[in-house]
Amino acid sequence: MFVVNHPLFFTPNGDGINDFWTVPVPSTLQDVLISIFDRYGKLVFQFQPSDRGWDGMFNGKSMPATDYWFAIDFKENGEIKQFKSHFSLIR
Repeated sequence: MFVVNHPLFFTPNGDGINDFWTVPVPSTLQDVLISIFDRYGKLVFQFQPSDRGWDGMFNGKSMPATDYWFAIDFKENGEIKQFKSHFSLIR
């Protein structure tokens, strides 16, 4: 069973602390894709665990401070699974 210990918020203000939102994912999982959505369900960013994560931008513009939802799609023991939750972007 994959337990997600994701950050509940991040603060992309350029100070070098919590500037990117990412999720620690065990290396035992395969085909991992993390998708971030706004409150209306619009996809704003996708990345893999090896990537840096989300910087709070969409099409070159800062996204507003609010809650965002995410889904982690992955394979565990050959079975396709998904985990969903949310976090806050704080400016």
